[in-house]
Amino acid sequence: MPNRLAHETSPYLLQHADNPVDWWPWSAEAFAEARRRGVPVLLSVGYSSCHWCHVMAHESFEDQATAAVLNENFVNIKVDREERPDVDAVYMEAVQAATGQGGWPMTVFLTPDAEPFYFGTYFPPEPRHGMPSFTQVLHGVRDAWTDRQGEVTEVAGKITADLAARELPYGNTELPGENELAQALLGLTREYDATYGGFGGAPKFPPSMVIEFLLRHHARTGAEGALQMAVDTCERMARGGIYDQLGGGFARYSVDREFTVPHFEKMLYDNALLCRAYAHLWRSTGSELAKRVALETADFMVRELRTNEGGFASALDADSEDPASGKHIEGAYYVWTPRQLTEVLGEADGEVAARYFGVTEEGTFEEGASVLQLPQGDEVLDAGRVERIRQRLSDARAERPAPGRDDKIVAAWNGLAIAALAETGAYFGRQDLVDAAVCAGDLLVRLHMDPLARLARTSKDGHVGANAGVLEDYADVAEGFLALASVTGEGVWLEFAGFLLDHVIDRFTDPESGALYDTAADAEQLIRRPQDPTDNATPSGWTAAAGALLSYAAHTGSEPHRTAAERALGVVKALGPRAPRFIGNGLAVAEALLDGPREIAVVGQVGGRLHHAALTGTAPGAVVAAGEAGGGELPLLVDRPLVDGHEAAYVCRHFVCDAPVTEVEQLRRMLGETQG
Repeated sequence: MPNRLAHETSPYLLQHADNPVDWWPWSAEAFAEARRRGVPVLLSVGYSSCHWCHVMAHESFEDQATAAVLNENFVNIKVDREERPDVDAVYMEAVQAATGQGGWPMTVFLTPDAEPFYFGTYFPPEPRHGMPSFTQVLHGVRDAWTDRQGEVTEVAGKITADLAARELPYGNTELPGENELAQALLGLTREYDATYGGFGGAPKFPPSMVIEFLLRHHARTGAEGALQMAVDTCERMARGGIYDQLGGGFARYSVDREFTVPHFEKMLYDNALLCRAYAHLWRSTGSELAKRVALETADFMVRELRTNEGGFASALDADSEDPASGKHIEGAYYVWTPRQLTEVLGEADGEVAARYFGVTEEGTFEEGASVLQLPQGDEVLDAGRVERIRQRLSDARAERPAPGRDDKIVAAWNGLAIAALAETGAYFGRQDLVDAAVCAGDLLVRLHMDPLARLARTSKDGHVGANAGVLEDYADVAEGFLALASVTGEGVWLEFAGFLLDHVIDRFTDPESGALYDTAADAEQLIRRPQDPTDNATPSGWTAAAGALLSYAAHTGSEPHRTAAERALGVVKALGPRAPRFIGNGLAVAEALLDGPREIAVVGQVGGRLHHAALTGTAPGAVVAAGEAGGGELPLLVDRPLVDGHEAAYVCRHFVCDAPVTEVEQLRRMLGETQG
């Protein structure tokens, strides 16, 4: 019989709806039930495309004996971290503080007052590698609660008090300047992997936000080392197994430092961020590889993640069914053996494809299978033959059981996708990509925004979820709308962005310090109000909001929005030199601040030659407004006339403009264009 999760809309929660565990969704009623029964709460947090979440579900949550222990001794709450990032953040902070590491599935034991007292992530069904079994943990927690409840409650209270005291004093301080950004670059240079690209060791995640900082820093200062780190990292990823060489798009991370073997789940946010990063790399260098990867990644998002409603689904699973065994296996959809290549392509092309994609008898993955890479240069085969081989392999792969898709639409991640698709479409003359971005923007306005412009975090199948948007939702959706305003020339997108950013100032910002919180002042109160200025797999809500506030101020001349952005950026001065890998987005926003950012008003044809040159300029964080003389809904166009009847571009800072230009090359020189 299905449990309470059967009434939820989250694909992750629905995956557990038929478990014998008596799951509750996160709710006041669940904690009231724990108080009524006098038992602790087991909080299990994960997400639908999480490999180890699936493993623990199969091993423990689908097991009748384990479920019996859980049901008898605990109230069990299951949370989708993508729907409730606030709940995830609060308890992940406790897990990391207690154990020194974190991850998913996250397993936390709470008092009926939601205070944590025991922590972990994945627990195996039997003792393994020094880890206790899950049932051993359950029995141990049950015994401690039964025999020493007062002591457990006291410990939980101390942990909660410690978490609540962790306020960040990084608002309303001095702005980051040349010195902090130079120190950040030096710190990144020290952590850079000169052999394989990227930063640090295994596992290695795509450093999307750091790449944006490096490109902007190079554009502003001419630092060749910054550009080289971005170029080499992007090439390594594009040629590695982390990139899908057949279908485009990136996996979430590489398990090795070489970017060879990915963790195969594909997330919308990674692909949105990397699509934009490669498009910006092309903008800086003219690289054909960067252009190809940006377009293939954009096409992947539209082809495989776009929903019937016009938004973008959250993720594709890492696992899929292996036809040979009938089991769900990580990477089964993506990997190849030499024999499989020969079966599809024939002996001659099979041998060529094996060399070209690095498929060996020993394999680079498990059981002799290989992840496709491009270990050699593209010059090994002519482009026509490569495309024919790729197409035949793609057609054959399409016959395999496909990974599952999480159809949940997350507002923030759709905002990132909108910005990436709008810009990529504009750069490369792909109106279909711009149209897809506009369609997703329409969906967010129609479904996720209420009449007061408050955002809902998620929707699915055209039905909006109950969870309120968090800071990253407001910031990233505003960023997407600002990109649409620049690309389409439609001022309504600027207006919608302004509504969202007013909420950021009014409901997410500390009025005294200017620091930002991840949840609104009127949101559900957890054991602490989460607040984190550092990037994770996505830009931090804090610095994403600072970037959107700064861009909106550049579009409109609004001093309150610029002031809010500057107050928020004090955290970059504090953290940038010490931890540049983890505040790359803040560093990128700081680059825009130091450059102005520049405001470009194009009076004339939307999508014309000057508009395109403005959009493809490399000035850090520059904003673009294009349209007819007179302004309409775009303040930058007000009082900006044509020049002798010809379209013209005005380059400004703080609404003070240089003399207008009418030629593309003039505009490129003014923007410091480096692209050939």
